Amino acid sequence: MKKTGLYFGSFNPIHVGHMAIANYLVEFSDLDQLWFVVSPQNPLKPKSSLLADYHRFELVRRAIGDSSLFLASNIEFNMPKPSYTIDSLTYLKEKYTDHEFVLIMGSDNLNSFHKWKNHENIMSNHEIYVYPRPDFSPEKFSAEIPFKLFNAPLMEISSSFIRQSIKAGKNVSFFMPASVANYVEEMHFYEK
Repeated sequence: MKKTGLYFGSFNPIHVGHMAIANYLVEFSDLDQLWFVVSPQNPLKPKSSLLADYHRFELVRRAIGDSSLFLASNIEFNMPKPSYTIDSLTYLKEKYTDHEFVLIMGSDNLNSFHKWKNHENIMSNHEIYVYPRPDFSPEKFSAEIPFKLFNAPLMEISSSFIRQSIKAGKNVSFFMPASVANYVEEMHFYEK
């Protein structure tokens, strides 16, 4: 059984913070591999600022390059919108029977986890690996939600910061893998 972490996100755009967390979890946990699952629409976030699905998938694909530790997944693109994690987990579990899937999330998501569709089912059937976000207090959640906390480096880089900076005419190319920054510049993403 291959233990595979599922890192869901809009990745709008993917940045060095995402990559550092993914790298940390593959190297310092029992995961064999990590899949970046590009979400077409998070039901708890507005869609207005999202790049087209295929562009965000391409950014992730470019970020991971030829690494065998990572995979870019677009499985949610053909599923009903908005995307619900439980539906994606169910689909993946049926399709990839030789994988044990682990849900990866930032500690900030624990605050809204009770709003997720069938969150009890997720907790019962999947391990949850959490990486810390600023001002996180694990003791607040440990009894309610069973999760493993990994002390990945705190990353205060956000996709929204990158988008806002590009719109303001700032050069934030070092906040993204070079292949991603080049594509963002070439396509003039986030400039307006």
